[in-house]
Amino acid sequence: MASSGKVDGVFRMRSLGTATAGITDQYADGKAAKVWQLYIGDQSSRTQNYKTFLVNLLRQKRVSTIFDTACGTGVDSVMLLEEGFQMTSSDASDKMLKVAHKTRWERRKEATFEDWVIEEANWLTLEDDIEKPAGGFDAVICMGNSFAHLPDFHGDQSDHKKCFENFNSMVKPGGIFIIDHRNYDYILANGKSPAKNIYYNSSHIQDIKTSVLYVNNKPNLITLDYFMNVDAMYADSNQFRLSYYPHTLQGFSSLCREAFGPRAKHTVYADFKPLNVEPEPSFYIHVVEKPL
Repeated sequence: MASSGKVDGVFRMRSLGTATAGITDQYADGKAAKVWQLYIGDQSSRTQNYKTFLVNLLRQKRVSTIFDTACGTGVDSVMLLEEGFQMTSSDASDKMLKVAHKTRWERRKEATFEDWVIEEANWLTLEDDIEKPAGGFDAVICMGNSFAHLPDFHGDQSDHKKCFENFNSMVKPGGIFIIDHRNYDYILANGKSPAKNIYYNSSHIQDIKTSVLYVNNKPNLITLDYFMNVDAMYADSNQFRLSYYPHTLQGFSSLCREAFGPRAKHTVYADFKPLNVEPEPSFYIHVVEKPL
């Protein structure tokens, strides 16, 4: 384990400055939130990487209402609002949500933005935190490797399973659930992330260092230290740390099947392509169609 990952012998999941009570909010120190737009890169170019895939899929399924369960600063939600979808968006990070609220206010004169619902919510308590339409949302999404931020606190993935049960409860019968994660199989095998990234094309990313924490000889946490080349005004946030649970493709697929049942249609894409077309993707995208 790299020495930079320790302070007084304790492995840090994220940058210093975050209260322990905020462990589910890895953006609470404000560093990642502050430079997030720079990390993402040009949003129009980012959108081109997957907009066609996502929007076409949603329209094929005649989706109208969408619940974005990990909206962050609102990048994906804004893209979908601009396409005419009705959005409810949530995140566990109030720092990230501040940007989404600001965007909604600035574009409040546009009909879809005026009706945009933004809430702070926890995946473990979605039923209490989010008001869903009668029967549920047409689609629920959780993109950008967001779910992997939730650690396995109990060693049995019980929290992960509970979250997936809640995701299922938010989707109407006949609706779809779309969720993604990094290719952790590749990271565990090679000690680093794949060089390409279908989501982020920023010229400000200088380096990403990867650390893997093992517990009882099993990978339990992957930490990425991001080093950014940014202007002086962001100098206090030129590096930040985010940690992830290393979901394997097989394990994540099991979570989907267990939550949505054997009758649900489950399709996995590799960087938005069929699995056999992209053998070493950056991300896996799971599309689950909830049975009627």
